[in-house]
Amino acid sequence: AEDAISSGVRAAIIGGTLVIGFMVVYFTIGGVIAMITLGINVIIVLGVLASIGATITLPGIAGIVLTIGMAVDANILIFERIREELTAGKTLPAAVSGGFDKVFSTIVDANLTTLITSGVMIWLGTGPVKGFGITLAIGIFATVFSALLITRMFLDLLVGGGLVRKIPMLSILKNPNYDFLKY
Repeated sequence: AEDAISSGVRAAIIGGTLVIGFMVVYFTIGGVIAMITLGINVIIVLGVLASIGATITLPGIAGIVLTIGMAVDANILIFERIREELTAGKTLPAAVSGGFDKVFSTIVDANLTTLITSGVMIWLGTGPVKGFGITLAIGIFATVFSALLITRMFLDLLVGGGLVRKIPMLSILKNPNYDFLKY
């Protein structure tokens, strides 16, 4: 069991490092902000787990890894919406505001459905399943808080304070317009 936990931690670190690399390269300043926010998110999750006396088990590690994935997804949604707003010709402060306005319901909806699932796991599960559900539920609250409040705070401080005048982002696919339903 200790080997499995060690392997799980190692896999989480490797995966996390790859995600950090991708986010920083692809979203540049936005990626750095997202990774700082992600670090705060994980600290919140670990802090809540420690405060309730939970021990980290393999299902707990899985819940933290899933939380990281959901937090990264939320930040990708935020920065892609900001990109859309900038492409529409808005100023950076207006793009940040518009991006968050447009992404709010998507992030809340996605996390709410996962929260319902984790609630069922907590209610009906035992042992590892219940532990995974608890860790996931804590992670969901931390993710919504981090993505919608902390990321916004950092962006407002940097953009509103004039420290950042533009947020460069890579774009692999220019003007993607594929008719998937045709195939």
